[in-house]
Amino acid sequence: MLNFPIWKRALIIAVCVIGIAIALPNAFYSRVESANDARAEVAAGAAVTPELQAAMDGWPAFLPSKLVPLGLDLRGGAHLLVEVQLGQAQAERLENLWPGLRDKLRDARDQVGTVRRLNSPATELRIRIGNPAGLQTALDVVGQVSQPVFSITGAGTRDFVATADGPDTIVVTMSPAEIAAMNERVMHQSLEIIRRRVDETGTREPTIQRQGSDRILVQVPGIGSAEELLAIIGQTARLAFHPVVSRTADANVQPGLDDIVLPSMDEPGIFYVLDRHPVVTGEQLVDSQPTYDQNRRPAVNFRFNPQGGAAFGAYTAEHIGSPFAIVLDDQVISAPVIQGHIPGGTGIITGNFTPEESSRLAILLRAGALPAEIKVLEQRTVGPELGSDSIRAGEAAAIAAFVGIIAFMTATYGLFGIIASFGMIMNIVLLMALMTLLGATMTMPGIAGLVLSIGMAVDANVLIYERIREEARTSRGPARAIELGFDRAQSPILDGNLTALIVAGILYAMGAGPVRGFGITLALGLLCSMFTAISLSRLIVSWWYDKRRPKTLTI
Repeated sequence: MLNFPIWKRALIIAVCVIGIAIALPNAFYSRVESANDARAEVAAGAAVTPELQAAMDGWPAFLPSKLVPLGLDLRGGAHLLVEVQLGQAQAERLENLWPGLRDKLRDARDQVGTVRRLNSPATELRIRIGNPAGLQTALDVVGQVSQPVFSITGAGTRDFVATADGPDTIVVTMSPAEIAAMNERVMHQSLEIIRRRVDETGTREPTIQRQGSDRILVQVPGIGSAEELLAIIGQTARLAFHPVVSRTADANVQPGLDDIVLPSMDEPGIFYVLDRHPVVTGEQLVDSQPTYDQNRRPAVNFRFNPQGGAAFGAYTAEHIGSPFAIVLDDQVISAPVIQGHIPGGTGIITGNFTPEESSRLAILLRAGALPAEIKVLEQRTVGPELGSDSIRAGEAAAIAAFVGIIAFMTATYGLFGIIASFGMIMNIVLLMALMTLLGATMTMPGIAGLVLSIGMAVDANVLIYERIREEARTSRGPARAIELGFDRAQSPILDGNLTALIVAGILYAMGAGPVRGFGITLALGLLCSMFTAISLSRLIVSWWYDKRRPKTLTI
């Protein structure tokens, strides 16, 4: 029957009206975006200036204001593909094991004798004991220090493994299960820290995702250049406070096994010999803010958590008069002499900073230190001009598709072709509304999927109208021909769109970046086209038939 229940008519109309309201802001993209930015600044505490007020007045607050995010290729921005140096994290884990293991072995000195660390590759820790008869005792000590691996695949295994190498040497390595578990932790931590650092800059809709076992893709629309993005995320920002052993101008000075040599950041040619093990590190930092020192030079305030603050206060109380090095990314930025007890776990980092450098350093410290260094494999900057060219090219393609399809459908099916063209327009409106609600980023491949959806939107109408033609040729009345045409065309429409939806799902599941964007747009377009062809077009045709009651169909 062509008669629609009132509830079904109301539902179809409501879906279309709501879709138009949600998609409307995208037709005034720049104006709505400026208004959103201005309101966000005011909400953050900024004073309402005439410029901000004018921007907010550009789009009424009572109207929907959510936009489809534009991807890197449309807005312009920076693209980075980095590789996390997982081997470095493994080496540091072994390095941090040594102090506790040394103390445990010294407690068993009566059985193992003297304990001495030997030079070894970064992937192992070699220890020589003075009493070969105590080799098994030394191996047992390492077993006591090791811990169970906290992962499903590593259940029942330990994180460190000790083996004998000769009569008086033990070799400590990480177990394969712990290496796998730690690599996962490092990758998750790196992803989170990079995300926090990028979010601190206030950029819109960044794409930060893992690729493979040790790579991270970072795409940030709207940022100036890949170098600027790298300056934010590419630094490890490893802050640590080390006791100073000595200060020298000899770059070839040989430190002890428990010492390290680091250069001074502000004094060329000066090097510091430091205790390898810091008193406190940036991991215990809870806040950092850019500020100015007493000489009005840019600096950074910092504050430790209670554990870090206690350790910091205790050390400064016991070492008044001794130098204390502040180390950032393997450079000594300052080595002040402790003048007195510093309780509370707060302090200030000074150096030859510019205001921009102090602000960036505060962001890096506040976001946390990367657990391992990153290596840039690919970097690319997409200019806003290129993004504008892409948008114009996409608009031209969409307009050409619209005009061509409307002309073809009108010439082929007459009034029914005009109805199909209206359904096609509503299909695009509903597609934009869905992308806005879901927050799906529009990219150049997404525009390609949208243009393809324009053609596929009328594909279902072609099946319906051809079926109506066939039914009309069997001498059925117009109402019966229209009803059977819509009913009997539903099965091939669903079959055809279902196979296309499966392909779109595979593109999304197995693709990456642009391929996924194409798959999302294609899938949403197919869903919208089924609604507009089966429901909306049928409603419009039923209205037309109720008003005109034609004796024959000219389709």
